[in-house]
Formats: sequence, structure tokens, C-alpha cells
Amino acid sequence: MQPIDFTKAKQDGKGFQFPGEFEITAVGSASANLPTHVPQLLERAGLHVLHESVRHRHSGAGNFVSVTVSFRCDTREHYEAAHAALRANPDIRYTM
Repeated sequence: MQPIDFTKAKQDGKGFQFPGEFEITAVGSASANLPTHVPQLLERAGLHVLHESVRHRHSGAGNFVSVTVSFRCDTREHYEAAHAALRANPDIRYTM
């Protein structure tokens, strides 16, 4: 996977503005207890998780679950660390 080039967005004043609150969604195995683990993984990565924002939804067949969490971060590096921390977990298929 190639890194995203944010140069144009920065020049145009578009894109993410830091510091700020952001939302991330992780999708993975329904048997992995992701509604509990996703916030924990983000906190271990040094992010401030907004626990009241945690929500999840099971797939139609019940094999997968998507977990959405809001968090605060100060820099793009922290934002990218959130995705990296979740993607490093073998029970998580992808993040958005």
C-alpha cells in the first residue's frame, strides 16, 4: 500500500485539520470481541478515545462486525498511528 500524498490538500486548505476529533471504523471477525478491543488498541497507541461514541454493527450473516470509534489526535502522525495500530491486529480485516 502506498502512502497518501496530502500535499495538494494542504496547499488548498482542504483535508483534515489538526488537532481535531476523528472517526475510524474497523471491520473484522465477529468472534473477536472488537467492540471492546478496538478502543483498547487505540488507547494503547496513545490516542484519546471518546468512549461514548463507540458503536458496532454485525454483518447480515453475522460473521463480521464493524466498529466505529471517535478519537482526538493532535497530528497526522497520530491519525496514521490509529490506522496502523488497528491494521496490525490479525482479527481486523481493514479500517476506514
